[in-house]
Amino acid sequence: MSDLAKIDVYFSVHGFQEEDVRGKTVVIIDVLRASSSMIQALQNGANKVIPVEDLSAAARIAQTMEAGDFLLCGEQDGIKINAYHLGNSPLEYTADLVQGKTLIFNTTNGTKAIKKAALAKQIYIGTFLNMSSIVHMIQECPDEVALICSGWRGKQSLEDTLCAGTILDALGAGKQPQILKDGAKISFALFQQYGDSVVDTIFHSDHANRLKDLVTEDDINFCSKLNTHEVLPVMKDGIIIINHD
Repeated sequence: MSDLAKIDVYFSVHGFQEEDVRGKTVVIIDVLRASSSMIQALQNGANKVIPVEDLSAAARIAQTMEAGDFLLCGEQDGIKINAYHLGNSPLEYTADLVQGKTLIFNTTNGTKAIKKAALAKQIYIGTFLNMSSIVHMIQECPDEVALICSGWRGKQSLEDTLCAGTILDALGAGKQPQILKDGAKISFALFQQYGDSVVDTIFHSDHANRLKDLVTEDDINFCSKLNTHEVLPVMKDGIIIINHD
């Protein structure tokens, strides 16, 4: 799709209504860290990811599966959930742990954005890590596109908005688009301001500062890398898998 006027950006879970994305192709962006962890897990051989909104939904799904076939994954307020196998650090999702597993994923922001976008025609998972795959998908997409920044507890987050702006810059081949919707204009303007210093900008974001008390800086460094992963996660019947179309 070459018409950037058909792309809109929403800045948090509370920043859009379900009807806003009906029939659209959606990209869920949660740089720190749910989208990054899902991308890492699928690239390292996880069978699929099942996003859920809360603890009870995760428990119900787990009860239907054989022990050893699944991993409970996620966090609340950045902290690994008690009794879960893995937290929300992409560095945890190594091939030896996730190969062939179903991951039941529950996070503060990212999985809630995914579930809220249920009326979308198609849902993809994107961050800096798989930027080229996301850009290529949008270029080939005939639909209206919504870039949904997961944010933090209903508030805008700098790193997700910057990621959206980086996608827009790549789609425009580095040229400033003349016609953009307001959300896209804001994201692109942020990229123009900080696009040359992505890693440093993310390190000084509010969400990174929250995480610095909980995780090592390696997490933030990892999530800030560009085009290290080729996978394109897509939602099919409520389950996230690698797109092979």
